[in-house]
Parts: sequence; C-alpha cells; structure tokens
Amino acid sequence: MTKGQLTAQEVRKLSRVDGLHRVATGLYLRVRGGSSLWTFRSMVNGRASEYSLGGLGDLTLADAVARAAELRAKVKRGEPVAVRVKAAPAGDIKVETFESVALQLWESMKPGWKNPKHGDQWINTLRTYAFPQFGRQPVGEVGTDAVLAALSPIWQTKHETATRLRQRIEAVLSAAKARGLRTGENPAAWRGHLDALLPRISKKRRVKHFEAMDWRGVPAFLAALRQRSSMSAWALQFTLLTAMRTGTVIGTRWEEIDLARALWVIPAARMKTQVEHRVPLSQQAVALLSALPRQEGSDAVFWGARKPTISNMAMLELLRGMRPGLTVHGFRSSFSDWAAESTHFPQQVIEMALAHAIGNAVEAAYRRGDLFDKRRALMQAWGDYLEGSADAGEAAALDGRDAAS
Repeated sequence: MTKGQLTAQEVRKLSRVDGLHRVATGLYLRVRGGSSLWTFRSMVNGRASEYSLGGLGDLTLADAVARAAELRAKVKRGEPVAVRVKAAPAGDIKVETFESVALQLWESMKPGWKNPKHGDQWINTLRTYAFPQFGRQPVGEVGTDAVLAALSPIWQTKHETATRLRQRIEAVLSAAKARGLRTGENPAAWRGHLDALLPRISKKRRVKHFEAMDWRGVPAFLAALRQRSSMSAWALQFTLLTAMRTGTVIGTRWEEIDLARALWVIPAARMKTQVEHRVPLSQQAVALLSALPRQEGSDAVFWGARKPTISNMAMLELLRGMRPGLTVHGFRSSFSDWAAESTHFPQQVIEMALAHAIGNAVEAAYRRGDLFDKRRALMQAWGDYLEGSADAGEAAALDGRDAAS
C-alpha cells in the first residue's frame, strides 16, 4: 500500500457515509443512498472530470487502485481513456485544486500580515513557481514529484526563494489536510522527506549580495540625481543620505519627521528589527525634505500619482536607467564601506546607523543606548562627503576620532 492510500477497512467504513471520499491518488469512492461506486477523477483540459470504474462489490480495493493507476498514466500521456467520461454531477462535492486552496489560505492569512507587501510576496511565489506545475491539480493528488518539479529548477540558483516556496507549498497542503481534502504525509515536508531528495546548500552559497556602487563614485551619482525632478529621484536622494532600506523610505510619513530637531523617528512596526529607530538627519537631508512638494490630504512624504506612496520598484527602475546592474539596497554597502575605509567611526556606530540587529546577546544586553550623538556626527560627515565639500574627507576623519574617544 502506498502513502496516502486508505485500507480496505477504512473503505468499508466510508461506504456507509454519503459523499465523495478520496481513497488513493485519483481514486475516489462515491457513496449515495447506500450504493458505492469506484470513480477515477482527473483534470482534463483544465476541468475536473470523472470516470466510472464500477461498484464497490465489482472491484476489490487493489483492483480499483491498479485501474486508477492505468488511467492516470494514460491521462498523463495524453491518450484517450476507454471509459466514459462525465462531468461531475451538479451538487456534488467541489474538487478543490491546489491553486484554489492556496488562494483561500492566502485570503485567511491577510489580516495577520503587518505589511501587505509580505502577503503579496507569499502568493506571488506560488503563482510564479507552483501554480504552473500543479496549480490546477486536485489538492489531494499533489505528490512529491510535483513538488520537486517546482523546487528543483531554482533550488541551487535561487535557494532563498526555493526555501520559501517549499514552506508555502507545505502550508497549503497542511491546510488541505486539515480540511479533509487530502490524507497521508505532506510531500513538501523537509525533515525526513525532501531532505533526502534535494542537496543541502551551504550557508556561504545562500548569501545574496546586492550590487553596490563604489563609495568613491556616489557623490558624482548624487549630483546627477539632483538634476532630476521626480518623486522617485527625491526618494532615492533621501535613501542615499540616510542609508536606510527601500521599504522604510517609501513608507515615510510626515508625522515621523521633526525638521526643527533634524530627526526621523521610525515606528517599530515599520522596522525590520521591530524596534523603534531614531535617524539623525544631516543638513543635506533636512534641506531635501524642506523643499519637497506635499500632497493635500496625505501624510506620505514620497507620495505617488495614483497610489498613496510611490511603488517599491520606482527607485530601482530609476537607478536601472542611470546605472544598470546596481541595486538601491547596495547603497547601504557603499555607506558602510565609506565609513570603514575613510573614517574612524567605531564599527558599532556604523552598524547602529544601518539599523542592524545586534547578533551578540551579551552585547545587546549591555548596550542599551542608541549612540545617537555619535550617529549624528557620522550621518553629517556622510552628507558632507556626498555634497562634495573640499574638506569633507578631513572632517569625517576628525569626527570619527571624536566619536571614538
């Protein structure tokens, strides 16, 4: 008996319950008014179709399973099936596909996502890699081969994406089992199953590096960027000056900004670390914000023409047009390299300016402050460097020595 297949005793029990019951891959038992009929169900031309195999008393469980396997192989090869095909009768139990169950699960999970972007990423991963492979397949029939067909092509080249895809497929199939739409083990489970079929990828190979501009070229790039008058250009300037993440920048609200104190307070809900973060604004950042046009009735700093805020792709598309091959996130690396190579600011000040989580538990326990004054000196030095002032390099070095003392 294969995984997910019912036993003869379980089939006898189901024969007393009206409904459509899954017995094995593609094989169902239709029970109505005391009569039980073996049926084979499959997707033909995008819709569920049903093939009659005979009554429960006419075929043993083993014979029915074997007959269903033969028909499944024919359907897979595109051959005609020598059994009359009929559409599922009206009023019967609806055959839920993997795609339909995934979409229902996604809708149920929406209220729990703090950021709608995460919800979109969740379903888009399935739409891109899983739905084309087995989206229209009955969820009760999705097996290991189907899961591997979706994972294998990207397992080594896009491992992070593949890992998330596997987790999301597993979640959909678990939900289907909880709803009684499938039985047996989860074919997307990692431990004790897929870990024996897919190669392990070393942590070093998993690291995704963002293409970054050499820090020496950033001032010239900023000068060129300032020649453009668009919301995406202003947002990218602000991203460079603050060294913050794309998502954090585009979600900025005026209520978070205090121009008089040159301060940007980002609430915990918008931070990757889930901790409130204070960003000291350089004179250059304050000047940029002061000159920005505001949209009536909106608190968004970087508002869109058709949406409340600019798209999370707006800055990247602008950058691609100016410097193909680079990423917006890479400017955080440019900032980090500049600070490490041309200033004397301590590494912990640089890391805190980037809002990185503290990996060492002991260090995190003892370092309760946010080094704000030292970070203010760092960000002003960065702003002066980007401005291209003659003494910016010397000032950065001096500020760094002061901050370290």
